[in-house]
Amino acid sequence: MTALAYADAPAVPTPRRGDRADVPAVDRRHLLLLAAGDDATWQATVRRYEGVLRSAARVVLRSDSDVDEAVQRTWVLLLRNAGRINDPRCLPGWLSTTARREALAILRAQQRAVPSEDVADRVAPDDRDMATALMDEELRRALDRAVETLPETQRRIVRALLREPESYDALSQELGIPRGSLGPLRGRAVKALRAQLEPSLR
Repeated sequence: MTALAYADAPAVPTPRRGDRADVPAVDRRHLLLLAAGDDATWQATVRRYEGVLRSAARVVLRSDSDVDEAVQRTWVLLLRNAGRINDPRCLPGWLSTTARREALAILRAQQRAVPSEDVADRVAPDDRDMATALMDEELRRALDRAVETLPETQRRIVRALLREPESYDALSQELGIPRGSLGPLRGRAVKALRAQLEPSLR
């Protein structure tokens, strides 16, 4: 990703521990301000949802730089599409789904050879769009199947991370799992998912 490609995106501040609790709920005006690129609204949104994006991307991607890339792509897509989200309650799910889709796209690009320009030139744009849509659907289904094979506790943690995650304390209470166990369980789940997904993308 080049800086120029995302030059129209607002600057993304680094979230601080405890920031999210002070961020008000999202309403329609909030979405319109996001679409307009309002700096204060963007900072509040990043503080509230940065963890959502990173958790969704981390399920698929290994390196911090790749997770950063998926998160940045998601923010740019939000900038372009915030005005089209009619129900503010859909924002957390939209962000999580978009981050996961972008993470899968990054992983796919790493695992599959890029077609040569002469071959790409012979493929009609509509055919390329259809192929991309089918591939994305295949990857989503592969991820869903992989999650289903996890042990129950790991499966519950991953599903929680793929929706809007709460704090580790809240997640611990919701799942009935000691807070100190969440990190190791999450790590084992992510490792198992990668082992299943990567061969299918080669």
